Amino acid sequence: MKKLSSFALLLSCFLLLLAGCGPPPDVAVVGKPAPDFTLVDRQGKTWTLSELKGQVVFVNFWATWCAPCREEMPAMQELHEKLPKDKFKMLAILNKDEPALADSFAAKLGLTMPILNDQANTVGIKYGLTGVPETFIINKKGIVVRKFLGPAQWNAPRYIQMIEQFMEQ
Repeated sequence: MKKLSSFALLLSCFLLLLAGCGPPPDVAVVGKPAPDFTLVDRQGKTWTLSELKGQVVFVNFWATWCAPCREEMPAMQELHEKLPKDKFKMLAILNKDEPALADSFAAKLGLTMPILNDQANTVGIKYGLTGVPETFIINKKGIVVRKFLGPAQWNAPRYIQMIEQFMEQ
């Protein structure tokens, strides 16, 4: 009897542990509404995600100390310039980094996309960020439709076509 109750206790603990292994309930998950946020960009403009409904939104978390983040920025800038501003918004969220470093980096590369400051990681936490770069594509209805871990060549035809398809839906 003692072995059976020990087994039951161990099984209960295992099941409770297993139940907690999924993503926290309030983080960004593909197929679910994107967590709303409000952040200020480096020019002082306030951006609220929910105000961008009706447009496809590209949300990229990055940092200046992250080599893959820096490498993907020129392709992101090209994508930002290529797609129509009334149907597509790109938000580059500086995560736990010094804004002055981002300003210097953006000026050196001629970046014109909005760079939002999330130095305290409040939005990163909402999105369940595991590292940088991480990118979320949010459709016109505010639903997370794609999540990318790591860098990508965002100006490649396959990514442009993917985003254009979301803009048409």
